[in-house]
Amino acid sequence: MTVNIDRILSNLGSDYRVIDVSDHILGRASSIIAKRLLNGEKIVVVNVEKSVITGNKRMILEKYKEKYDRGSKEKGPYFPRHPEKIFKRTVRGMLPWKSKRGREAYKRLRVFMGIPELLKNRQFETIDEALLEKVSKSERYVTLAEISKFLGFKGV
Repeated sequence: MTVNIDRILSNLGSDYRVIDVSDHILGRASSIIAKRLLNGEKIVVVNVEKSVITGNKRMILEKYKEKYDRGSKEKGPYFPRHPEKIFKRTVRGMLPWKSKRGREAYKRLRVFMGIPELLKNRQFETIDEALLEKVSKSERYVTLAEISKFLGFKGV
């Protein structure tokens, strides 16, 4: 698995923007990233397991459990349990997925849990409009790691 990550990261080059989304609101960060992808930027997102969803914890967990349980194992629709795949799925929902432009934009997105070794020396961006402390004063939120653990993901 780390061999694939190293190969992916070695192909990134300097034209990729690295965004740290820890303590960012998932929906706001995803919509801004989707717009930037549609404008042609290449984006790497790190620390996705630390991004948050605001609201009542029980209601949020029930909503994601319902999405995960929907469909059948044979025919789908399939909803991911991994935090990085949930993040990518959220961004995908904000792109025009059925058009060539949307699919090409989606291919310019790379998402990682934590910070990979090859990116530790890079400068990270933050999205000011999506930061938790600047947007919401409530302390009611759930991290993406908690949602993944609730859905059955054992890697967090």
